[in-house]
Amino acid sequence: MHKVIYDTDPGVDDAMALLFLHRHPEIDLIGITTIFGNASIETTTRNALFLKQEWNIAAPVAKGANVTIDPARHERPWPTMVHGENGLGDMPVPDTIDLPVDPRPAHRFIIETVRANPGEVRLVAVGRMTNLALALKEDPEIAGLVKDVVIMGGNFYVPGNVSPVAEANIHGDPEAADIVMTAPWKVVVIGLDVTAITTMSRSYLGEMAARGDKAVKQLDTLSQSYIDFYKHAVEDGMMVHDSCASVYVVAPELFTTITGAVRVVCSGIADGQTVIKQDGRRFPPGDWDGLPSQIVATGIESEKVLELIRETLLRL
Repeated sequence: MHKVIYDTDPGVDDAMALLFLHRHPEIDLIGITTIFGNASIETTTRNALFLKQEWNIAAPVAKGANVTIDPARHERPWPTMVHGENGLGDMPVPDTIDLPVDPRPAHRFIIETVRANPGEVRLVAVGRMTNLALALKEDPEIAGLVKDVVIMGGNFYVPGNVSPVAEANIHGDPEAADIVMTAPWKVVVIGLDVTAITTMSRSYLGEMAARGDKAVKQLDTLSQSYIDFYKHAVEDGMMVHDSCASVYVVAPELFTTITGAVRVVCSGIADGQTVIKQDGRRFPPGDWDGLPSQIVATGIESEKVLELIRETLLRL
């Protein structure tokens, strides 16, 4: 069993990835930590509690950061055109959910859970990296106790989606992302190189909903406006960004990867760009030296990934 803490900003594609993690038989979802990004921290935490309640998820929810690591950064408007005003495609969601939040802030929940399960916890982070960076700053030793960190974020050999060079999760807190990428733990980066070519059509999702239970039908409902948003890039479908990261946990063989030190640009017109110094390449001494070699996905078997998502979500 893979013990997973899911760090998320629900978010339409976050919801699908959450149901995948909850339903896959080889995954033990031991915690959900929230982060701001697709909506405010109050909204993403409310959404996580709503999905936990609706889908009978046992994992506790811990509320995370509401500002970037660098407080001088100014927050941009929430991407309501992507995820709706309420973060879940504007499907009906109560203003408040009658469930408790874990009393610890998300970064401390991560620290204490990792220390209680040394060498076992896999962090699946599909939003800004702020909670992970805060955990590292408070307790750097956890880097040696985490099994690995699988993130959805970044882009290396394809364009960005919020600027010509930057992907949204990384661009939202580049300083935090650079802390995470350069820490002495194993990071797997599932970015736009593979997620932008893994698309689920409206009819594919609709067929799943017709066969599935309430949870799958809810996914179909909350995804409709998200699919509408993607009409500029996908023919009547959506990119399943966060689910790709969740799939990697149980099926890494469906991905082609390279290794090398990864850095994040933290200023200027390339703010949020992720850059890899691939292993085996030689350069003069510089800021890349002495950093851990991380794993970056550059290829994916998209059809098999979609089949695994469908198979898992339709499990009763």
